[in-house]
Amino acid sequence: MVASIKTHVIKIGNSQGIRIPKTLLEQLHWDGEVELEVQENQLVVRPVSLVRQGWDQQFQTMAEHQDDRLLDESTLSLTSWDDDWDW
Repeated sequence: MVASIKTHVIKIGNSQGIRIPKTLLEQLHWDGEVELEVQENQLVVRPVSLVRQGWDQQFQTMAEHQDDRLLDESTLSLTSWDDDWDW
């Protein structure tokens, strides 16, 4: 495990950037988009998480536990107001 590596801020077009050494990327298993954030005068770099990652498994688990029913089924009934609309 690599503890610390020094690098330089370099010019990249109209911006500036840093090169992340291959050994660090391999150690982190990063190979895609990252997000940057400033926290307490430090630059934090982390991989972008997929917002819906794991949802399929969670839905399957809910179905197995019969916990996938609608909580507001009573609100699905049509009212006279709904009859005025052409669907």
